[in-house]
Amino acid sequence: MFASFFPIADPIVIFAIVACLLLVIPFAMEKVKMPGLVGLLLAGALLGPNAFHVLERDQSFILLGNVGLIFIMFTAALEVDLGVFKKYGVHAIVFGALTFGLPQGAGTPGAHYLLGYGWPAAALMASIFASHTLLAYPVASRLGITKNRAVTTAVGGTMVTDTAALLVLAVVAGMAKGEVNEAFWWRLGVSLLIYVSVIFFGLPKLGRWLFRRVPEDGVAQFAFVLAAVFVCAALSHSAGVEPIVGAFLAGLALNRLIPHNGALMSRILFTGDAIFVPFFLLSVGMLLDARVLFGGARTWMIMGFMIGMVTVTKFLAAEATRLLLRFEKAEARVVFGLSVPQAAATLAAVMVGFDLELFDESVVNGSIMMILVTCTLGPFIVQKYGPAVSAREAKAAESEQVGPRQRILVGLRDLVSAQPVVEIALLLRDAAQRQPLYLVHAARDDEKLTENVAKGEKMLHDAVALCSAADVPAETSTSVDDSIGAALGRSNKELLGSHLVLDWDCTPPKGNGAILGSAIDDLVRVKNVTLVLTRNRHPVSTTRKVTLAIPPEATAGPSLDAAVGTVKRIAQQLGAPVEVLSDEATWQRLERGVEAAKPSAKLSHHPLEDWASLAQALRDRTTTSDLLAIVGVRGADAALARTPLDIAARFPDASLTVVYGDETDPEAEKAKKAAEADLDAASAPVVSPLQLVRESQRPPST
Repeated sequence: MFASFFPIADPIVIFAIVACLLLVIPFAMEKVKMPGLVGLLLAGALLGPNAFHVLERDQSFILLGNVGLIFIMFTAALEVDLGVFKKYGVHAIVFGALTFGLPQGAGTPGAHYLLGYGWPAAALMASIFASHTLLAYPVASRLGITKNRAVTTAVGGTMVTDTAALLVLAVVAGMAKGEVNEAFWWRLGVSLLIYVSVIFFGLPKLGRWLFRRVPEDGVAQFAFVLAAVFVCAALSHSAGVEPIVGAFLAGLALNRLIPHNGALMSRILFTGDAIFVPFFLLSVGMLLDARVLFGGARTWMIMGFMIGMVTVTKFLAAEATRLLLRFEKAEARVVFGLSVPQAAATLAAVMVGFDLELFDESVVNGSIMMILVTCTLGPFIVQKYGPAVSAREAKAAESEQVGPRQRILVGLRDLVSAQPVVEIALLLRDAAQRQPLYLVHAARDDEKLTENVAKGEKMLHDAVALCSAADVPAETSTSVDDSIGAALGRSNKELLGSHLVLDWDCTPPKGNGAILGSAIDDLVRVKNVTLVLTRNRHPVSTTRKVTLAIPPEATAGPSLDAAVGTVKRIAQQLGAPVEVLSDEATWQRLERGVEAAKPSAKLSHHPLEDWASLAQALRDRTTTSDLLAIVGVRGADAALARTPLDIAARFPDASLTVVYGDETDPEAEKAKKAAEADLDAASAPVVSPLQLVRESQRPPST
């Protein structure tokens, strides 16, 4: 009786059904201890044309499904920690070679001798087993293990094996058409080299140029990212590869332009997780057809061969990786769970083979069942073994974590200067500690107090949106005292801040013996907080290098560790190297402490003849794309204390950050930690639901 109503054609009703599925399925699958991804696949199978036919797999589902796959590959590359990726680059190549070589090597003779296919068709079928889709990556992302060595290895290996498998597809297709000759290889090699070079060298330059010129409202930046990834994907065919490879390369190219803790990254992940990836899963689910089980003995034989071959060879590749690279058992299982799902490249290879009459309908039916089995198995394995990897990472990070607990205060003057200073605070924030940012407005107790407080509270209300865009909770407060510096110092004392981040206009003070300004001078004298003064001249995400100047008066100890660690955390989040400028004697004295300060970052040193030559060295070795950082020294003589002002005046177009490290003495530190514990017990920070999902098991950065 419902046949006349199905399939549903009204786009509003279709979208309403999909929205309800997105709401209900995660809760339902949680009850049976299964990943929500599997539920969406099954929902697509049940509602699709091969079952109840409630929904048609029309062009809208195909379009959004393809976009979802592109987003999975793009965000996988975007979330890669490039420092970790470089460290484990050899691991990715080893795994990529294994997860391609074993299925290709075993599948080709197997398809030839067991199934009777010719060598070109057998090689094409084996390439189906060799490739894989990172369908289970969102599960790893939610578990907070995307920076784990095993996940990084699997993601890097995906690019290797998918590229190799798709090259096999291109060669076999060329052979079937009689196009494989010397010109074919030259055309393939040259076009691929040009394509990769344009993405890796041209796209970051274009991104930096654009980010410096578009409004920082996020819309233009998000539009650029969308355009970049889909243009790269669309042009992939001209290089002889599939769009998923182009999307992955675009993600790697834009990785350093999009800070992992920033608002733009949050928008990208939210868009993919909430819209495109679910449509991809539903679209794949609609391909599944239980009727292939009744296709006869030939279909069963091919289906069993395909499922068995891909499962066994991918498992052996993960186990061989574990033995060669000394992974833990849980890490190897996560690698297997990430590499076993088959979807996009599988469908591409099967349909090409079918169109070229290398495959028959039995292979098409067998591939559909293989997709069902592997797309269910992969997320289940990652969901099962991922928590063990997360716990191991958290334990290792906890044992290495040093320094006091983070509590970042952001002093705001007005809304215009709020965005750049909040961006710096977001880079400093350790997401694993799940602390909010404390936005503070300081007001002087004078005749304009009421007016200033009213303006300040409105400004704080608007500034909270900047944190919300990055999915970071924020708390606001207004502090009143006889001076701005005293008011900020009061807030720091009341909130037990570890860092106080301020926008600094670098205006020279007028009279009264002030060095950096009366308010700044008051705060420099506060020793129990790391003071960060920042002047941004370009979007912080476009920073290519951090130049850190350390004066001769700097001494080894907690203050230097805090200051250098602050700069290194900013550099780590930006994926930028740090070049240290200091005289040779200072470097020899402080080198060990600078290198040991957490977190880790790529360091190099350029010796100065003396501190007076700092300005010339900055002129010779920096560009407007650099972030200049200076370690401030409390109690220094007036000439040294004014160095930040001198540098700011000499380089008016440079982004500048001055850091005064926390100089808390041991006894005061004990008292501070006890007070922090009491404060945490009294009030827990407000955390958004989406942030809880992403950060609940994410290990602290070290």
